[in-house]
Amino acid sequence: MDRWLAMRIFVQVAEAASFAKAARQMQLSAPAVTRTVATLEELVGARLLVRTTRSVKTTEAGARYLEDCRRILAEIAEAEAAAAGHYDQPSGTLSVTAALLFGQMHVLPIVTEYLDLYPGMRARTFFIDRPVNIVEEGMDVAVRIGHLPDSGFTAIQVGSVRRVICAAPDYLRRHGAPTSPADLKQHRIVTSTSAWASPEWRFADGQRVLVEAALQTNTNEAAIATARQGWGLTRVLAYQVAADLQAGRLQRVMSEFEEPPLPIHVLYPEGRRSPAKVRAFIDLAVCRLREHAAFY
Repeated sequence: MDRWLAMRIFVQVAEAASFAKAARQMQLSAPAVTRTVATLEELVGARLLVRTTRSVKTTEAGARYLEDCRRILAEIAEAEAAAAGHYDQPSGTLSVTAALLFGQMHVLPIVTEYLDLYPGMRARTFFIDRPVNIVEEGMDVAVRIGHLPDSGFTAIQVGSVRRVICAAPDYLRRHGAPTSPADLKQHRIVTSTSAWASPEWRFADGQRVLVEAALQTNTNEAAIATARQGWGLTRVLAYQVAADLQAGRLQRVMSEFEEPPLPIHVLYPEGRRSPAKVRAFIDLAVCRLREHAAFY
C-alpha cells in the first residue's frame, strides 16, 4: 500500500466527514477509499474512523493520528516545494486573516500592494471578528490585536493601539463630557456585540465599570456611525475612528483613564521554514504597519 496516498485519503475522509465526498474530491471510487482506510487501520492497529447515521467521525486514536498525518504530509509538501524552488520565489496563493475592520482598512491595501509587486501571485483574505484557527482554516498569515496565547507560532509586533471612548461634538455639547468612569452611568452608550466585545469596560489602575448599553449593534461600524450622528458615547479601538477624530466628527474623552494599549502582531506558523510567498508578505506587512501613524 502507498502509505503517503493512504494518509492523504484518510485526512480527506476525516475532514470531509464522508467516504463518498472524499472519493469525489480525490476522483477515486468510493470502494477504493473505503478499502484504503480499512487497510490503513489494520496497518496502524487501531480503529481510526467510526460511521454515524449522518457522517464519519474520528475515534480518539484517529484524532491523534489525523494530526500526525497532517504534519507529515505538510513536511512532504514542504520538501517538494523546496526542491521545486518554491522557497526561492513567491508562488501560489497567499491566505491572510485579520479582524474585519482592521483587515479592510489596513491589511487589504498591503495585500493589493503585494500582488502588484508579485503579479504571478494570488491572494485570499478572510476578515472576520472572531478568533481564527490559522492551521485548521488554512491561513498563511494572521494579523492579531491583543495579547497572544502561547501557540508556538512566530509573532512579530508591529505596533499597539488603545481602546478609546468618543462621541460627537453635538452630543458632548448637549450632555457634557464624562470626567471619570463612574460618570458613564449618566450617559447613553452604544456598544458592539462583536466577538471581543465585553459589557465590562476596564480602565487604568484596575478600575472597571459594567456598562448598560442603551443600544447594541452587531458591528463596530454601526456603533461608530451612531456615535458620529450624536446619539451617544461608544468605545472602540483608536484606529477605527482615527479619521473621524482628525476631522473633528468625533472627540475623544477620558483619555487619562485609558488602559494600557493592546499589541498588534503579525503571526505565522512556519517561522524560518516559511515559503517565499509568506516571507515576502511578512517583510512588506511589518514595514507598512510599523510606519503607520495610527500604531505606535
